[in-house]
Amino acid sequence: MKDFVRYIPHTEEDCREMLETVGVKKVEDLFEPIPKEYRLSKPLNLPDPLSEPDLLRHLQGLQSPLLSSFLGAGAYHHFIPAVVSALTSRSEFYTAYTPYQPEINQGTLQAIFEYQTLMCQLTGMEVSNASMYDGASSLAEAVLMANRITKRKKVLLSQAIHPEYRKVIQTYIDPDQQEIIFVPYKKEEGRTNERVLFDLLDGETSAVVIQSPNFFGVIEDLHPIIEKVHENRSLMIIGFSEAIAYGILKPPGAMGADIVVGEGQSLGIPVSFGGPYLGIFTTRERFVRMMPGRLVGETVDLDGKRGFVLTLAAREQHIRRERATSNICTNEGLCALMATIFLSCFGKEGLRELAIMNLSKKEYAKKVVSQIPDCKIIFSSPTFNEFVLRIGEEPEKILEKMKEKKILGGLPLAKYFPELNHHLLITVTEMNTKEEIDRWAEALERALR
Repeated sequence: MKDFVRYIPHTEEDCREMLETVGVKKVEDLFEPIPKEYRLSKPLNLPDPLSEPDLLRHLQGLQSPLLSSFLGAGAYHHFIPAVVSALTSRSEFYTAYTPYQPEINQGTLQAIFEYQTLMCQLTGMEVSNASMYDGASSLAEAVLMANRITKRKKVLLSQAIHPEYRKVIQTYIDPDQQEIIFVPYKKEEGRTNERVLFDLLDGETSAVVIQSPNFFGVIEDLHPIIEKVHENRSLMIIGFSEAIAYGILKPPGAMGADIVVGEGQSLGIPVSFGGPYLGIFTTRERFVRMMPGRLVGETVDLDGKRGFVLTLAAREQHIRRERATSNICTNEGLCALMATIFLSCFGKEGLRELAIMNLSKKEYAKKVVSQIPDCKIIFSSPTFNEFVLRIGEEPEKILEKMKEKKILGGLPLAKYFPELNHHLLITVTEMNTKEEIDRWAEALERALR
């Protein structure tokens, strides 16, 4: 990521060639016909250049006072470079047509192929499908896939998984075919209780499902859990709702996960009142035949030229519901394209820098809010860009007072976790400036008086 955006795309070599073409050596020579007394002899008195997000924030602020948001919980406010909407708005990509015919769909198929490659790099896995509806449906499909592979009934589900994801899994699962057992989280740490999990593991366990970072923003300790799960010949499913975290976290695939799925909204997709979002689904190559959704593969045509086709998809996937691997036989093509362009723009180092910005700003928010009376950070485990804060008053009343100051101060957790009835989930991303964080903390302190 650059400190500022260069709006002029010409390189020094481009400029030199253009000057040679018009017959001058330097740009100043173009102004020779203008008398010196009419020429500007000193630089314009302009402020320093702004980065793209700072410029957008400035222009939006001129229109009306900006609303500061500290909400997250699966829907994150991240910066989206203008190039994402510029490219995805091209008419070539505006189609819901399934790319069955490769001879007329090479562009769409290549875009999906590149997306699959990037998702494998992000998660550390070997194969990715062409995407699914959202993170919740991806996680539910992963549970069904584990059942197909192991032929076992029991699924151990961490209670630290996003509550709405857990609800979707319960909706998907046939209770006559599979049994869901919830594993509690540690009250002091906010992580999945591995001791309880290990006690529940047995020969009927199909899969263990854990989210990291979890719903509380806590980074789970996956190594010992994955080892124990594999000793039991069960599958390890890792979910996520904040993909930016893997800019600095070790990818689950590198730790031995069998299926890695999650939400891709953070990767260049606007919050948009809840959708459409992007379901990421990756796994090991040995499980590819059991994977739901579409898969695009690379091949060569009769002339030996590189090409792309849909591959490894049984016909039943599209026409015989009762025999299909999954009843999701489409993909979020445009959202997957957004994620592809977003990751291509940032690159590996840019994504890492973005993740560090999120981590650093969250740590600053933790430091500031820890100094406020009646505020306490309750979990001791490390977190990425979210944390749980206990406050001394009713959260809804406090949030209403903050909203009057145009601040969305956090998400009350009582709806999802009744035991956390005085707690807020606070999310801080790169879009929250230091001044915004200070103003949030000040508003919170005043509201608590």
